[in-house]
Amino acid sequence: MSTDVHRLAAQIASGSTVAVPVDYAGVAMAMTRALIEIGTSELTLICVPTGGMQADMLIGAGQVRAVETSAVSLGEAGGAPRFNAAVREGSIALRDATCPAIHAGLMAAQKGVPFMPMRGLIGSDLLRNRPDWTVIDNPTSETPDPIVLIPAIHPDTAIFHAPMADREGNVWIGRRRELASMAYAARQTLVTVERIVDKRLLDDETLAAGTLPGLYVTDIAIAEKGAWPYGLWGEYPTDQEEIARYAKAARSDDGFADYIGANKAEVMA
Repeated sequence: MSTDVHRLAAQIASGSTVAVPVDYAGVAMAMTRALIEIGTSELTLICVPTGGMQADMLIGAGQVRAVETSAVSLGEAGGAPRFNAAVREGSIALRDATCPAIHAGLMAAQKGVPFMPMRGLIGSDLLRNRPDWTVIDNPTSETPDPIVLIPAIHPDTAIFHAPMADREGNVWIGRRRELASMAYAARQTLVTVERIVDKRLLDDETLAAGTLPGLYVTDIAIAEKGAWPYGLWGEYPTDQEEIARYAKAARSDDGFADYIGANKAEVMA
């Protein structure tokens, strides 16, 4: 375990595929800033199942080559400016998905199978834009029964922020089961936490059911308020004013650059 978020971020190789969580499930914003400072590039983001400010910042910094997601949004602050601009300019590849499809791909990886079948996509325009999603007839049916096969999603790295971990590397994720899905599917999982506790989380009847075993966690770093400006359940609320400030600044290239520069200065101070 480490208190150095930059050392943790340095374990993410340029050109790798990174799974990141939805904005309410423990976004590793301290890791995001570290990745921007390090300059990790050519990333493919898997948003589980949607992306927000984290994805937008990495895209704006020119560090993303592709995104698989069902949406990228800043919520109440509106659209994600750098993501929208990148899609318009064609500077990133967009793999349009749905929330269930992303979860199905991660589930396939977790179970060690090449794909997971889904029905809900039949008849949608998405199938025209996802040649990797294959429609077949259900082989167990005696009548025509089309079904979609979603390939397994194997992220190189999963990153997220959680309230706490213990000294054995077990991480408390509460009800945020998408974090477990990411960790099960990924080749490595890097987690920032608010604190390290001395008690073993898996020995606590109250906490054990919401604890991700250290078996699935590669490394941990302490980052107090590491999800800010997003909130963290049971710890602190989302800073909507800061997200709105970012949304306004990121509407232009210069505004985004100024915002990133100011954040770097605050971190160094």
